[in-house]
Amino acid sequence: MSAFITRLAIAFLLLLCPMAVQAADKEPPLKPENTLYLDLKDGRVVIAMRPDVAPLHVARIRQLVRRGFYDGLTFHRVVKGFIAQTGDPLGRGIGGSGRYLLLEPSDLPHERGTVSMARGLHKNSGDSQFFILMRKERSLDGQYTIWGKVIEGMDLIDRLKVGDPARNDLVNDPDRIIKASIGGDPEKPAPPAAPAKTTPGK
Repeated sequence: MSAFITRLAIAFLLLLCPMAVQAADKEPPLKPENTLYLDLKDGRVVIAMRPDVAPLHVARIRQLVRRGFYDGLTFHRVVKGFIAQTGDPLGRGIGGSGRYLLLEPSDLPHERGTVSMARGLHKNSGDSQFFILMRKERSLDGQYTIWGKVIEGMDLIDRLKVGDPARNDLVNDPDRIIKASIGGDPEKPAPPAAPAKTTPGK
């Protein structure tokens, strides 16, 4: 009798396993506070953030966005068909907000539209810079914190100005984030455009 109960319990657990895997892979319903908007010159990029897998990173992104940190920042590094990186107030890939974040690894794959936090050599050196993938790159899995995915506007990311390979793919006169905002937050006016450059008269 006990052997029969054991076999029955094992069969029940095996039945539940696929259901558990499916539940873990399924994205949670998108809420306004987990929606990030990046307004570019040609339109809006919509990112579904994942606080269920990267709560520290999503909380920090929300905080920085609400401070206006990302408004006006450039996509300073863009590799054609691969990656677009932003979030550096210096625009050279060496700046940040001044606060490091602990790596939050997950089983999510790095695929087209994935938004991950950039970092240095140390796994816990993520700050404010993040990158958006234009293609699947599974070699990055587990090494970077995935905190979101582009659900609208990947065509805008594909059209960003591309960097110079001789300069570590840094972009000359790069495209910018005009305004970043969180869904459900009160609308704030976009920052004023930078004044046009003029040539001093003789």
